[in-house]
Amino acid sequence: MARPEKKLMRKRIVNAYLSSVISISLVLLLTGIAALLAVNARSVSRYLKENMHVSVLLKDEATDAQAQAWAASLGALPYVHNARVITREEGAEELKDMLGEDFLDVFETSPVPVSVDVTLEADYVHPDSLALVTRGLSQSPLVDEVETQQTVVEALTSNLARISIVLGVFILLLLFISFVLINNTVRVSVFARRFTIHTMKLVGATRGFIRAPFVRAAVLQGLASSVLAVGMLWALLEAARRSFPELASLVDLKQLLLVCGIVVVAGVLLCVVSTALVVNRLVAASKDDLYY
Repeated sequence: MARPEKKLMRKRIVNAYLSSVISISLVLLLTGIAALLAVNARSVSRYLKENMHVSVLLKDEATDAQAQAWAASLGALPYVHNARVITREEGAEELKDMLGEDFLDVFETSPVPVSVDVTLEADYVHPDSLALVTRGLSQSPLVDEVETQQTVVEALTSNLARISIVLGVFILLLLFISFVLINNTVRVSVFARRFTIHTMKLVGATRGFIRAPFVRAAVLQGLASSVLAVGMLWALLEAARRSFPELASLVDLKQLLLVCGIVVVAGVLLCVVSTALVVNRLVAASKDDLYY
């Protein structure tokens, strides 16, 4: 009868350990996602800003060759990230898509001028910097008008600042929730062995001796949970990249490895700290307290 009872007890311990690992890994996955957002916040901000377009309309007499030469010279300007010439034919096709096939039939010649689509360096996509950009681009005698989307840039700048504040609060809240959930999960796991701890205390074992095997188990538990969480995080990123290829340029490998390291360290540290606190509390508890 003793052997089946041991098998049943061992099975219960394994099931409790596995459920703890899965629970902790899910919490660490959320922590990893929050850390990934925090680490890549600057990259996302730069990506959004560098996809803001400044449209430079050239004068009617400007030719495609002149536009190409001028666009190539823009690369020397510190605030220009990229410049692309839109010919009259390309501009006319875009208008047809927007306004219909018959819209241009009323004109004898195409009213669409040659234009240059300019994207700016992220540091210059700011309401205060757009005046400098406009003056710089307008110096060429080929330029007729510069459209900088001032209102859109102002909205983007203010919203990015708000998002940064909200993201910071969210990450702090998530870290607190992660600690509470992991602490509760570990406490349930250790509390199931409270009578073993009490027996070790009765035979004279020191607090450090009692705590050591639980801390070693916590390290293994934290590592197992972290590895599982990192695997799920990589799988989610891979699925996101297939659906949104633009993400490949936002998530840098070094930053991703940094996030994985944060998840592993956080998993091990939280499990060890939670286990040590629970074991110390149980060692200090009286026999009557173990029944509640």
